[in-house]
Amino acid sequence: MTGAAATGAASATGAAGAASATGAAGAAGPAGVAGPAGVAGPAGVAGEVRWLAEHEQRAWRRYLLMAGELAARMNRELTADAGISLADYDVLVHLTEAPQGRLRVSRLAHALSWEQSRLSHHVARMQRRGLVVREECAEDGRGALVVLTPQGRAVIERAAPAHVTFVREHVFDALTEAQVGALDAISAAVLARLATAAGNRPPLS
Repeated sequence: MTGAAATGAASATGAAGAASATGAAGAAGPAGVAGPAGVAGPAGVAGEVRWLAEHEQRAWRRYLLMAGELAARMNRELTADAGISLADYDVLVHLTEAPQGRLRVSRLAHALSWEQSRLSHHVARMQRRGLVVREECAEDGRGALVVLTPQGRAVIERAAPAHVTFVREHVFDALTEAQVGALDAISAAVLARLATAAGNRPPLS
């Protein structure tokens, strides 16, 4: 399932709500930068806000638009082709990569950057459709495992070819090799910074 894994975890693209970091489109912040119109910040600290410069805001907004469009399109195509959501696909990808198709709930939640409560609710829905099952961990009796079922494996194997084709046609075929390398480096740098800020181990390079 290497091809599936290459396009998994796309639910991280749901970050479109983070647009508020740059404020309203076209609004003017301090001189030479872009920010929310009329927002000066708390008294005495307005100059400390590092508003985004125009080119930074343009790049940020294009990233958010691209991520949102890709996530929406992938979700629609997966639903039409295989009857699963993008979130289902992300869960199934991680399970196909795991030994014996099973992962601890806590580890899977971390891999997906989901809260455990969200994962538990989502796994319950997937379990009702026969894609996964939840089992107690035999090692310590306290944790729980999410286990890929034969039906779940069959579903992702059916979904993966069209999904990977979509990603290749709409992302990688639009980029040069140098741009792919830059995209990889940019993603790694931002993920490492986020991991450091959260006190987590940086992701593998």
